[in-house]
Amino acid sequence: MAGDTAVDIEAMRGLLLEERETLLRESAATAGDRAPVELDQQTVGRLSRIDAMQVRAMAEASETRRQGRLQRIDAALRRVADGSFGECLQCGEPIPPRRLEIDPAVTVCVPCAG
Repeated sequence: MAGDTAVDIEAMRGLLLEERETLLRESAATAGDRAPVELDQQTVGRLSRIDAMQVRAMAEASETRRQGRLQRIDAALRRVADGSFGECLQCGEPIPPRRLEIDPAVTVCVPCAG
C-alpha cells in the first residue's frame, strides 16, 4: 500500500479471497467433529461419549465463528464489487488503509467503532 491514503483494492480483494478459501477448507476438514455423537452405550463408554460431546460443542462453536467471519468477508467482497469498499458504513468517511490491512472485512472507521 502506498502511504497512508491509498487502499490497494485488488490486494485487499486477494486477502479476502485467500482467507475465505482457508475458512472453507477448515470448515470441510472439521465437519466430522461436528457430527452427532453416537449414544450407543455398547460402542462408546460414558466418559468417551462426554469427551466426544465436548469436542463436538467446541467444533460447533468454532464453525459458528467461521460462518460469521465468512459472512463478513462476503459482505466485504460485495463492497469491493460495488465500489464502496473502504468506506465506513456509519459515517461514509474512508476507513484508514492501515485499519483495512489489519482486517480487510472491517466495516467502520476508528471513530465510529469507538
